[in-house]
Amino acid sequence: MEAIARAAALLATTALGLSAGALLPEGAILVPFWRSLQPESFLSWYRQHASLLQKFVGQVEVAAAFLAPAAAGLSWLHRGAGRHLLIVSALLSAAVLAVFPLYFQRANASFAAGTIAAGDVAGELRRWSAWHWGHGHRDRGLPLRGGRDHAAAYLKMRWATSDSRFQ
Repeated sequence: MEAIARAAALLATTALGLSAGALLPEGAILVPFWRSLQPESFLSWYRQHASLLQKFVGQVEVAAAFLAPAAAGLSWLHRGAGRHLLIVSALLSAAVLAVFPLYFQRANASFAAGTIAAGDVAGELRRWSAWHWGHGHRDRGLPLRGGRDHAAAYLKMRWATSDSRFQ
């Protein structure tokens, strides 16, 4: 049982890391790139690439949201040393995934379909960035989406490397 719990924790940490690896550049690189484009160019670019973005980001987000609670549950049953961090990771993963239907689903669909007026694109991209980073200020605190995964993966790795069995 211990081996299964550890394997689940490793898979969850990997999924959280991949999610952070997808979301941090999305906010730090793609959003500024999108904002640099003329509205019509952005909508054309987004329409062309939306399915790729959603497939990749969506899959890693869902994987993190399912693997983190599974690992937390197994670790809790096994009384694993990192169970509290896994529980925090699981709760944060669920919270971040819940944000998608609250904002991103509608906004992404309007970008992909081109149903947003060109004059409204700049404002919507500002809102998109605010939702992505949390409080609307890129430099304040951890990003809401990517930061959760990065912090959870870091804490889990930190726990693993401080465990005497890994030294």
